[in-house]
Amino acid sequence: MATTITLARTYQYFFDTHPNCTLALTGGTLNAFGDIVAQCFQNARVPDHQHRPGWDSARTLRFFCFGVGMSPLLGRWNLLLERKFPLRRRRTHRVSFKALSKRVAADQFIMAPLGVGLLFCYLLLFPTTSQLAIFIGSIGIMEGRTKHQIRDKYADMYTTALLTNWKIWPLAQLINFRFMPLPYRIPFQSTCGVFWTLYLSILNAKEDEKQDREAAMQ
Repeated sequence: MATTITLARTYQYFFDTHPNCTLALTGGTLNAFGDIVAQCFQNARVPDHQHRPGWDSARTLRFFCFGVGMSPLLGRWNLLLERKFPLRRRRTHRVSFKALSKRVAADQFIMAPLGVGLLFCYLLLFPTTSQLAIFIGSIGIMEGRTKHQIRDKYADMYTTALLTNWKIWPLAQLINFRFMPLPYRIPFQSTCGVFWTLYLSILNAKEDEKQDREAAMQ
């Protein structure tokens, strides 16, 4: 208990003095942890007679970098929602469910599509090592896919991920906006994002298998 209080105070101090850096490091670290959990889960599902790829540190680093870049942006977004839709009425100081609903709706219909789109663009432009197996005729000097593969993968995964997002994240964000103080909303969101990263990794792996089969038939 004492350790938790100390960590909370330390986080609060750094958030008050260096909010963007604190959010960036917190979001990046939790994003990287989510990818490590996802990789462990995926490796555990590989049958014993098949080769297990092991830990892809470059992929984890990319998730970390994505979290570092997105978390300050999400922090500004939460601050905008805080100002645009204040939860407590001035006279009664009661929580306005209407304002809370507007926060969740704005988050899910504006930021969620943007966030999912940016994540897939990031993952597609900087793929994992396993994705290079289906990269046909590539002579690029950097890891990457053809425009056709990027377009197909984006078309296959984006809508599915976004619909799943709308089944899961509204409740999580409802709890986040209602009960979490502003400095802790990004850590709460990133902690929930550990499981979201696991889902995206599994979805991405299924799409890899599909493109593997298509590449093998050509």
